[in-house]
Parts: sequence; C-alpha cells; structure tokens
Amino acid sequence: MSTVNPQPLWQPTAERIAEARITRFQAWAAEHHGAPADGGYAALHRWSVEELETFWKAVTEWFDVRFTAPYERVLGDRSMPGAQWFPGATLNYAEHALRAADSRADEPALLHVDETHDPRPVTWADLRRQVGSLAAELRALGVRPGDRVSGYLPNIPEAVVALLATAAVGGVWTSCAPDFGARSVLDRFQQVEPVVLFTVDGYRYGGKEHDRREIVAELRRELPTLRAVVHIPLLGTDAPDGALEWSALTAADTAPVFEQVPFAHPLWVLYSSGTTGLPKAIVQSQGGILVEHLKQLGLHCDLGPEDRFFWYTSTGWMMWNFLVSGLLTGTTVVLYDGSPGHPDTGAQWRIAERTGATLYGTSAAYVMACRKAGVHPSRDHDLSAVKCVATTGSPLPPDGFRWLHDEVRHDLWIASVSGGTDVCSCFAGAVPTLPVHVGELQAPCLGTDLQSWDPSGKPLTDEVGELVVTNPMPSMPIHFWNDPDGSRYHDSYFDTYPGVWRHGDWITLTSRGSVVIHGRSDSTLNRQGVRMGSADIYEAVERLPEIKESLVVGIEQPDGGYWMPLFVHLAPGATLDDDLTDRIRKTIRTQLSPRHVPDEIIEVPGIPHTLTGKRIEVPVKRLLQGTLLEKAVNPGSIDNLDLLAHYQELARTRP
Repeated sequence: MSTVNPQPLWQPTAERIAEARITRFQAWAAEHHGAPADGGYAALHRWSVEELETFWKAVTEWFDVRFTAPYERVLGDRSMPGAQWFPGATLNYAEHALRAADSRADEPALLHVDETHDPRPVTWADLRRQVGSLAAELRALGVRPGDRVSGYLPNIPEAVVALLATAAVGGVWTSCAPDFGARSVLDRFQQVEPVVLFTVDGYRYGGKEHDRREIVAELRRELPTLRAVVHIPLLGTDAPDGALEWSALTAADTAPVFEQVPFAHPLWVLYSSGTTGLPKAIVQSQGGILVEHLKQLGLHCDLGPEDRFFWYTSTGWMMWNFLVSGLLTGTTVVLYDGSPGHPDTGAQWRIAERTGATLYGTSAAYVMACRKAGVHPSRDHDLSAVKCVATTGSPLPPDGFRWLHDEVRHDLWIASVSGGTDVCSCFAGAVPTLPVHVGELQAPCLGTDLQSWDPSGKPLTDEVGELVVTNPMPSMPIHFWNDPDGSRYHDSYFDTYPGVWRHGDWITLTSRGSVVIHGRSDSTLNRQGVRMGSADIYEAVERLPEIKESLVVGIEQPDGGYWMPLFVHLAPGATLDDDLTDRIRKTIRTQLSPRHVPDEIIEVPGIPHTLTGKRIEVPVKRLLQGTLLEKAVNPGSIDNLDLLAHYQELARTRP
C-alpha cells in the first residue's frame, strides 16, 4: 500500500484543536512535568515514550486517580514481560467508574437500547445504588478478592452492574455473550473456575427470542465451583431451582464499599479467539486498565461528561469492557442489545441518532456493508451530535473512509483504531488534533512506543514490518490464567524479539507519523519474497458488488511451490463465471500486485469467523494442508462449524 497520501480527508479546525482535552493536557504537562509545550502531538508522543514514568505520573494526576496507599515509584521494573506498575499503590476501578454519581446523580450514566430502538436511562445514582446493593450481596455469598465472577449476558445494564460490583469487592470479572454455545463458554469459564454465574434466560436478536435455559442448565452442571447462580429474566421466565433473583440482589439502598486492592490486582479475564486450541485466558489489572483507559478515552477519544459513547459490541468482545470504561470519564455509555442490522442495515445509525451519540464506534465490516447496501446515514438521520465515527475489528478500507466522509458529514472525524484483546486498548488510532488520511490510522497512542521492525529487529519507515511495542503498557496482561511459569504468555508475544512485544500484525509507519495496518502476520501472503497482508486483498476484492466476503491463504507446498487460493462468498444472484473471475484477477493485478493474483478462485457457501467476527485464515490454511478438523481448530471458537467441513472436503478432493 502506498504511503504517499499527502492530502488529508479531514483536518481539525483551530478551534477544535484548542478545545481538545489532549491540547489542554499537553499545556498542563508542559507546566508541571516538563512536557514540550510546542510541536503538537508528535512532540507530546515522543516525550510520552522517552519519559515513560513521568508521562504516566502526569496521567494519574490529570485524571485525579485516587491512590488510597501511595506508590513507591511509577515503574518498579520495566522489563517485558513482568513490568511492575505503581508498586505499593492501592485503588479500586469501580470507585473511579462511579465518581460522577457525586455531582450528576440524576443524569444518565447508561442508555440502554434494544431492537425497539427506544433508549432507557439508568441514572448515575441508580447505577451506584445497584452496584452497592449487589456488592454487599456478593460479599454475603462469600465472594472475596481474587474470586472469579462470570456473566453469560448480553449488552444490558445488568452486565455493567455485575462487572462493577465484582470489581468493587475485588473479584475478577469474566463474561461471554449468550450467543456463545455451551462448549465455547465452558472452554473459557472452566479455566478460571467462577464462584458466581450471572445468566439470562435468553435474548432477543433479529426480531426473535432465543431461549438459553438449557445451555444455562448445562453451564451449572459443568461448573462445579459455582456457589451461586443469579437469574436475570430477560424473556420473563421464572428463576430455575436454586437460582437467585437479580431483583432481590439489587433492591437495597446501599452505598458501595470499594475494596482497596493493589494496582496489579486482577480486574477481569478476557479471552483470545482460541481458534486452534483453548482460548488464552488473559488477565489484566485494576490499576493498569484504569490508567490506560483514562488515557485512551479521555485524551485520544476526547470523551467527557457532556458526551455519549456508543460502540456496537457484545460482552464477548474486549470492546464491551472498553465501552464500560467510558464511565471513568463521566461519559454516558450507550448499551445496544440486538442485531446490528435489524430491522435493516442502517439500524446502528438510527441508534446513534436516537441516543445523541457523540462518539459512535462500529466495525469496519459494518461500514462496508452499509456502503454496499446503499445506506445514506445523514440523509435519513439527524447525526449532528456525532463528532467521531470510530472503527476497529479489521482495517477500514479507503473506500470506507470516503463513504463515511461523503455519507455522514464532510467535517466528520474518522478514527480507525487498532489494538487487541491482549491489551484491551489501542496501539494506534484516534488523535483529535491530527488530520485523517484515507486508509490510515492517525498515529501511535501516547505512552506506546509502536514501531515497525524487519526480521532482524531493524526499525522501518514507509515499509511493511512487524508491529512491535518496545515499552511496557500498563494494560498489558499481568499473566495468563493457568500459566504458572509464564511460558505461554512469553511465547505469545516475546518469542520473536526478546523483551519486545510482537503483536502479530503487519504495519507500516509512514514518514508523516501515521499508521497503516495490513492484517495478521501469521496469515501473511509471501509470494517470491514479496509480503502482503490479507487485508489488502479483501479491500480490493470486496469492492466488487458481486463479492459478499472473501478469504485468502498462502500455502507452502512440499515441492517448494506456493499455492494461493482465494475463496469468495458471492452476493445473492451473483455467479462466479469467467467474467467475474477475470475482473477479480484484474483488480488484484492492477490495484495491488501481479505477484499476488490468486492461483485459484473458489466459490464457497460462506466465510468462517471467530465468535467475535474475525475471519479465520490460519485454521483454513491448516485444513488445506491436511490437518484433521479437530486438530486444526477449536470447534467452540467458530461461528459456523459446518462451513469448515466444506474446506476440509476441498482438501480431501484436491489433487
């Protein structure tokens, strides 16, 4: 992908730059901590990575982080893995998330929206009261600091209350969305052995009710460590035998008591997609998430008390945890529980309108689906409150940038962001004071020494390399669950470049300071020594109206050859005839590289994904190399296992 892209699609006005919280932070940090007063974001970023301890100290002061016991120093040990942040300090994440209740008790902390698209508020006062009541009940059930509490819940206010109450008592939260099947949930929850399980009886999606009571019963049978199950009657059914009623646990008018825990005390467990084995159980800390999310949401996303923050997500994706952290900046958080495209493709824009969202986050896939469906957001909805549309999950193609610019608003701040479940944050993305260039993320984030490296560890500019982070970040995992010697954690990120985080993405850092993401490096297409990310292929191919979705893999052959098939899932009514095949080949040849024209173009009934919506390239590659299905993939991690049988059959019949 070319990095010669001089004309920005969007440029913040001088007024907008002056009003941005990151501008005020820089001026304050210059006065109090020696940050550069001039030079804009580039100078601030350079200072933030060169003076890492001073930067994070400044973040805690700027956001008034409440340490109930003082820290000895900011960074006790900066080695990776194993960095020790703020040793000696104690605090509580939930206490900070509920601080706005003191001054804005009757304003909405949460806006809950279901498929009726009618927002229902939960005030700051009521959120704090429910958290206080539930935290007291958890303590009465014997939940102690370090105990795991699990949720099989959709994106509803009860999930937020349960997370915050768990954090308040020093418990460790973990959640799965109710569209996960029993095996997928057990692959996750059995690793961490929860003592409490919050469940719904079912959920509504796409205009239909989905009863999950049988799966809940299976979870109860297969999780022997459970001391209590809490029933949330989303579909109105009675609690099963032995389960506690949500309403009874949250009825008291009780002020929350916040357990003061060490900075590195675990806050929650997130899970990798686990496509080829059990999902990695990633543990992040109360303090690390608190300060990282304050920086990310308060400075990069420019969120404050006057904002409304909507991101389409489920409780099974790290973006839900990130969304809940909007409470840290006093922001009203919008929770949508339902299909992203019900009753039509434009549904999310309607929700943004009806909730007055100022920052609306979604997936790149949804943006491209709207473009293909001919959705016209600004024509059909009042989106005047929306200051920023952010995307993640996969790189936003250039056509997605242009479509948002043309169809939402010409002065729209478009923030393509990239990070990972592994850090529950962004490595690069939103900066309110920088221009937006088509196809690019604005810049690396503060405190994140993001670099692009070649195989020998040499930094690259304007060339594709491995995404590495050379400084520790507070939200990096404190460990993986059931990884006593740390070997799985080490091998996941630090095996390639000792002491340096290698994330597994191909990126380009441009000479202007922006970032281009090319896709996963473990699914890189390497033709005659020329590497290309699969995301670049998808961007080009899926511009064709006949292609609904695609998947490409490169397979080394025993004879030293290289087979690169492109699988295409066609739009309704389309046919993979010679004309379409020729146009696909021509598109890749002219827009990308003649070396990366696929050897075969194969129609498939669908593209398999992880449960969080990512295309699964590596398991498909392994199937095509002859690996048995049960060894190539963890069945509980896939959205549609039947689709993989098609690829397995192809491997069997291919000469």
